[in-house]
Amino acid sequence: MELRQLNYVIHIAQEKNFSRAADKLHIAQPSLSQQLSKLEQELGLMLFRRTTNSVELTHAGEVFVQKAQHILDAVEQLKQEMDDMGEMRRGRLIVGTLPITGSHVLPLVLPVFGAMYPQIEVSLVEDTTAKLEQLTASGGTDLSLLSLPLIDSSLAWTPYLEEEICLAVPPQHALAAEKSPVDISRLADEPFIGLKRGQGFRQITVELCQQAGFTPRIVFESSNIETVQSLVAGGMGIGFVPKMLTRSRGEEFAPVYLPLGAKPTRTLVVASRKGRYLSKAAQAFIETLNKTMGSYHV
Repeated sequence: MELRQLNYVIHIAQEKNFSRAADKLHIAQPSLSQQLSKLEQELGLMLFRRTTNSVELTHAGEVFVQKAQHILDAVEQLKQEMDDMGEMRRGRLIVGTLPITGSHVLPLVLPVFGAMYPQIEVSLVEDTTAKLEQLTASGGTDLSLLSLPLIDSSLAWTPYLEEEICLAVPPQHALAAEKSPVDISRLADEPFIGLKRGQGFRQITVELCQQAGFTPRIVFESSNIETVQSLVAGGMGIGFVPKMLTRSRGEEFAPVYLPLGAKPTRTLVVASRKGRYLSKAAQAFIETLNKTMGSYHV
């Protein structure tokens, strides 16, 4: 059994398709199929059930993939420790990020980090909160930039920014002319535009409303907070928006932003798996993130 075979099985399980897995691995599909057959013969077990349209893990395959991920993660951590002993002459850091949050945070942090540690290659993984939690817990990322609350109890986190949450309403909405902070309880009968389930800010929206005594009536969902803001500006409903992500006044499809009573906030954190070895590159990235965003006020 070879480490590359473990990686092959993991990619096939992720893609559920030999052609796509081979493309991701940059090898020919016949070679991938041959390596899998060789491994299954060695184990005396079938790892996948082949159908005309897809491949699915057998029970043995599910166990194999879980163990293989732990083994490959342990090997990667060993490499990181050895790189650290070489005083960070080279290395690779995989950072998970929410797409929109990352687009505002990473342009501030990556140039600073890159100037200080040009020998460290940074790879970015963009996905939903739920998927990034899974990747971080399994070692698929070294660090991930997320927002509280986190569901996975195997993750450790450090806050790097707390930002205010605003209410976004259409320009023609009755609340648009309000001069004082809006109490969330007044929004009980309003149609909400929200993010889809699996997004951290979706949970924040629901919890803020429930704390005010009602469950939000979400009439449209999107995976993108920019789409949420455009739909609000178009008069389809109201929504909550982190202050960092608000649009400039006069910008096309810009809602009216109002402060909320009690000034609710969201906390942005950098997360990693509890007990995971944090390389010097990862520690340096966290330090750079804290220093850069510590002077950024929202």
